[in-house]
Amino acid sequence: MDIKKTKFIWMDGKFVKWKDAKVHILTHAIHYGSAVFEGIHSYKTDNGTAVFRLNDHIERLFHSANALSMKLKFTKQQLKNAIKKLIKINKLSDAYIRPVAYYGYGNIGVFPKDVPTNVAMITVPWEHYYSTNLRIMTSKYARHSEKSSVFGTKLSGNYANSILAMYEARKKGYDEALMLDLNGYVAEGPAENIFIVKNRALITPNSRSALPGITRKSILEISRDTGIRAYEKKMTIKEVKSADELFFCGTATEIAPVVSVDNKKIGNGKAGKITLMIKNKYNGIVRGKDNKYKKWLTYAE
Repeated sequence: MDIKKTKFIWMDGKFVKWKDAKVHILTHAIHYGSAVFEGIHSYKTDNGTAVFRLNDHIERLFHSANALSMKLKFTKQQLKNAIKKLIKINKLSDAYIRPVAYYGYGNIGVFPKDVPTNVAMITVPWEHYYSTNLRIMTSKYARHSEKSSVFGTKLSGNYANSILAMYEARKKGYDEALMLDLNGYVAEGPAENIFIVKNRALITPNSRSALPGITRKSILEISRDTGIRAYEKKMTIKEVKSADELFFCGTATEIAPVVSVDNKKIGNGKAGKITLMIKNKYNGIVRGKDNKYKKWLTYAE
């Protein structure tokens, strides 16, 4: 997806022009993936631009930074304020927001001794990540285990694993990959969580190789509030292929129906009724149409 440029990017407390937002080639994160990030979504509402679950995202950013022993020089509130201001000065409503903290220019060794930590934030116009029902395949690449990374974090270096799976799937003509953990249980997509619908229950993997995503967490709560049984469990690929309905979810993905896995049709090969109901409910919530969930919205204006 092409990036739509905006006027300003926030870097270490300053708003700089898009073309001037640069880092040195010896930035530690470029060489070793020593960065953490978040994907955050803002939406146009009747009351102005609202950021969805901003507090949760910033909490996780700091959790991820702590995993790499990063000392951020900004408070959580300062970063939240910067995001709101960046949205405003770039005149955005539906936007994707990417805060990233990274080890910068210091030394060329793997261990980031005396390497400074930098923080930047980008906001770009955003519509939909996926536009069609998805055909996916099971990847040969296993997802990271909690023994090889830190559970619940978004470490940039981990996403090389995602790129391998994405290329594998696309070279074979699929829209996306589905990744298993080291024990052979279903984990997630390369950048998405996964849900199945079976006998009107909503189920998602509890694999410790899957990121416990914020959209995933929201869907579990929304489902329970609407009377749909929703829970986590170990999930096999056989259970996925025999699902009545299937969908991916995530900040950028939102809710994307999956219609086949390894060429096995899911349900009737179309987006299912429960999937579409959850999708419509979610879309209303993020656009401020449901007062029950207004606590999840932070207004930029």
